Amino acid sequence: MREKEFLPLVSTKLGIETLNDMQQAMLAATPEAIRGLMLLAPTGSGKTLAFALPLLKMLNPPAGRVQAVVIAPGRELVMQIASVLSKLAPAYRLVALYGGRSVSDEVNSLSVAPDIVVATPGRLLDHIRRRNIDIISCRIVVLDEFDKSLSLGFEQEMKRIFAHMKNLSRVILTSATEAPSLPDFVPVTDPLRLDYLSGAEELKQRAPVHIVAADGPDKLECLLALLQQLAAEGEIGRTAVFVNHRESAERVYKWLAAKGASCVLYHGALDQTAREKALALFRAGSRPLLITTDLAARGLDVEGVDNVVHYHLPPTPEDWTHRNGRTARAGKTGNVYVLKAPAETLPEYMLPYDELSLTGTKGSLSSGLETLWIGAGKREKISRGDLLGWLTKECGVPGSEIGRLEVADHFSLATLPATEARRVLARGKNQRIKGSNRRIMRA
Repeated sequence: MREKEFLPLVSTKLGIETLNDMQQAMLAATPEAIRGLMLLAPTGSGKTLAFALPLLKMLNPPAGRVQAVVIAPGRELVMQIASVLSKLAPAYRLVALYGGRSVSDEVNSLSVAPDIVVATPGRLLDHIRRRNIDIISCRIVVLDEFDKSLSLGFEQEMKRIFAHMKNLSRVILTSATEAPSLPDFVPVTDPLRLDYLSGAEELKQRAPVHIVAADGPDKLECLLALLQQLAAEGEIGRTAVFVNHRESAERVYKWLAAKGASCVLYHGALDQTAREKALALFRAGSRPLLITTDLAARGLDVEGVDNVVHYHLPPTPEDWTHRNGRTARAGKTGNVYVLKAPAETLPEYMLPYDELSLTGTKGSLSSGLETLWIGAGKREKISRGDLLGWLTKECGVPGSEIGRLEVADHFSLATLPATEARRVLARGKNQRIKGSNRRIMRA
């Protein structure tokens, strides 16, 4: 793909009219430089597009064998990357491989060798071992969030994967945080560094930090008061609340839900369908409060996250950086709130910050929206247009009342005002969509 083709493609497929300095620098990088290239840039700065540009520039015409492998440490990040690359390279066969989805679906997608593979380390290695995929022909590898994917938890898997890439000649490493030296199995000794982390200072201006003092070690009442105050001031928007443990996420979620808050739960012990559904409800706005562990700190690309709340202090400076990177993305603004117990000491990396006093004002934490789950998706040949037609023509929902429509592999989601959702459900649990009966329920 030629350089001059990229900007019209990026504009058409992604709605991005101009490339930022980092993306321009990556696009201009020569093949010799990309023998080993390390990109360091803040979260939300457009790293996915930045590494996609040189990757696509180096691809040969489709030839029925793997040319490029992109590895990311989490499922959601894999899905995000695959979405961007598939839009920019429709002529190339791309597969996404990650845990929690149907292995048989992935095996079917690998029946014809892909040009591009986007995968988590564990799932990619599993398919290699089963001989479902051969990556010996791979010339280009991208390690996104390489500080995580090369950490101790993934190191042995990554070592085995690199052993299968006998023809590797181009390596791109990206992250929002610095990392220690690279392990020996990564064939890069002196990578060209493109360091844009100075942009993190500008991010602090767009996402100021506010300290909220809790009365005691249990911060539930403090969290509720903060959220109600933000709602009363019209500033609740989409809010991600970070905790340090799954058990804490469960506890905070159940407590807020019992108080009438429109919230969803997100952590690593949930199955893939539950996680996809939680993010879809969060994106749709029917559940604008996301209670999550650090699983959501990397790779969660949701437009318009207005607030990040640290219910627990982050364990490391890197966790602080990645959590806060969920808001104020792509030049937008946001706010960061830290709930501080009396005995806690705030680390210096949180500076600068101000102290926020709670006023006792109480706004509603109910969104007034409902998302319906429909038991059919892409694999059943359902499209967003099919859902829109069914809602307007069959159910009589005004088009102006229909919010986000999302179609996953085997289910779909439609967000409506709660009153309209009740009217649709009143028609019955099984309704005909595109000629077939589909199960409908609240998501």
